[in-house]
Amino acid sequence: MQNIDDLVELHECPLCEGGSILEEEGNGFYAQCMDCGCYTVHVDYKNEEDRLQAAQKAAALFNTGKVLKSNPGE
Repeated sequence: MQNIDDLVELHECPLCEGGSILEEEGNGFYAQCMDCGCYTVHVDYKNEEDRLQAAQKAAALFNTGKVLKSNPGE
């Protein structure tokens, strides 16, 4: 299994400029801010060949500010 973190560029949070992390959960990836908690949708992959592409898509969503954030009262 490839180390995805070495192959994907993830920027600082588009909302608060905090640190970010790429998480793999099940057969998919999402990116999340470690400070404010915003995150991307979960990008699924079906096989090992699609794994890197899913990670890159999650990172691209995060890097371009396409994130979700839960605030009190929502």
